[in-house]
Amino acid sequence: MSAATRVPTRVRSTTAAGWALALAALLAVSCAAGVTIGAADLSIGTVVEAVAGRLGLGPGTDLLTTHIVVDLRLPRVLAAALVGAGLALCGAVLQSLTGNPLADPYLLGMSGGASLGAVLALTAGVGTAGVLGVGSVAAAAFVASLGCLLLVFLISTSRSGALLPGRLVLAGIAVGQFAAAVTSALVLLGDRDAAHRVLQWTLGSVAGVRWSGLVAIAAVVTVTAVVMLGHARVLDSFAFGERAAASLGTDVDRSRWVLYGVASLCTAALVAQAGVIGFVGLVVPHAARMLAGPLHARLLPVVALVGAVLLVWADVAARTILPGRELPISIVTAVVGVPVFVLLLRRRGARG
Repeated sequence: MSAATRVPTRVRSTTAAGWALALAALLAVSCAAGVTIGAADLSIGTVVEAVAGRLGLGPGTDLLTTHIVVDLRLPRVLAAALVGAGLALCGAVLQSLTGNPLADPYLLGMSGGASLGAVLALTAGVGTAGVLGVGSVAAAAFVASLGCLLLVFLISTSRSGALLPGRLVLAGIAVGQFAAAVTSALVLLGDRDAAHRVLQWTLGSVAGVRWSGLVAIAAVVTVTAVVMLGHARVLDSFAFGERAAASLGTDVDRSRWVLYGVASLCTAALVAQAGVIGFVGLVVPHAARMLAGPLHARLLPVVALVGAVLLVWADVAARTILPGRELPISIVTAVVGVPVFVLLLRRRGARG
């Protein structure tokens, strides 16, 4: 059994369902709070009036309040929830596939590739303010991350067409480091303004997400969740090793291609929209296993909900801790994630 699955196994399905319901309620409350908290504090009643007014179900509020609620905060909060859920799901699946408890969504060089694409766009001058600039950066980050992913797959595929897990991880590290080196060179050779924009992007933020981008994020995360839940039994079989999984009727090679591909495409899409947000995909799966156990049919919904709640509050903290300034969201997730991860490691060591 892999290190990623060494957790208590006697967890009743009713307990996992109870945690899922509690987390879903907490997520709803968190999203409502996230919309009200900010430079202009609003009441729940004001938020409801603004949304109802935009939908034509009531008189609404003034134009400025409606703009803040409907056009700025609501898509931002929902994007944080979806990005957190998607990154957590990808981290959990990659930890199960590789048997590596330190695996995260950026294991296959996705963050390095996305950063390289974003830097190319920003240093070329297409990342200026406006819908076109933001769209260009996201598109460049997505295309570059896919390019790095294809290179990783090419390096780690055997002559028979099988993905080799050990080679896959090493190829991901190598390609990611190479992309990071090229990114650093471009930043150093570029002007200071471009370097500042690059730094802001690479540290992650959902501040720029609007409804058009939110629809894309929601579609990607929904498809990813459906595919991963559909492979829950397959992921369970990987806990016992390749041979055991094959003896249980699992098509190991096909399952690997599907799950690695879906997790990588989801990560690329999320990074393109929100930048590189660390620790969510690493820490959340370990915390969720303590609540729901190792069986993926119970684990994955809890993973998604914990990731969503975590990133909603991380985004709230990022925009409220410093008055008049906004922190990159990765700083908040690291400050929260590092102590939690150390605590989880110590608890696991004590049980071992």
